Amino acid sequence: MSPRAPGWDPAKPASLAGYLEALSRPVFSTGMSWQVVEAKWSDIRAAFHGFDPRAVAAMSPADVNRLVDDPRVIRNRKKIEATIQNAERMIGLDREHSGFDAFLGSLGSFDETVAGLRREFRFLGDNGAYLFLWTVASPVPPHEEWFQAHRKQPRRRPAV
Repeated sequence: MSPRAPGWDPAKPASLAGYLEALSRPVFSTGMSWQVVEAKWSDIRAAFHGFDPRAVAAMSPADVNRLVDDPRVIRNRKKIEATIQNAERMIGLDREHSGFDAFLGSLGSFDETVAGLRREFRFLGDNGAYLFLWTVASPVPPHEEWFQAHRKQPRRRPAV
């Protein structure tokens, strides 16, 4: 089984904007139903200038406030700010590695790549990193196998 939701078909992005959009989907999906994210995605894409990294990185605190008040998008300030900061970081990594795909290729194994993505980008956990890598057609282990190996164990209450 692989992660499936409408609009989330694996394909290597043709531009840095495609990578930023693929990275932003799991950011906005965290803690939400994918149906809600899909219903708002075209408005989110428009609000973030088609995910053009330079335009997103140039967004101001006033833009953040405007989006927090816009019912057409997911109005989570932390997710909006993370998307802007992720655009800034993506631009830097693209420049440092002469391409964002080269950055991804420099990280090593799948687990090292997930750790590297989590280190570099805000609001991205293990599942979000997996989804991002799957979406950009990077090699990923079988979803069920990986999910079982990385499933968080429930906390046990101390005996009283």
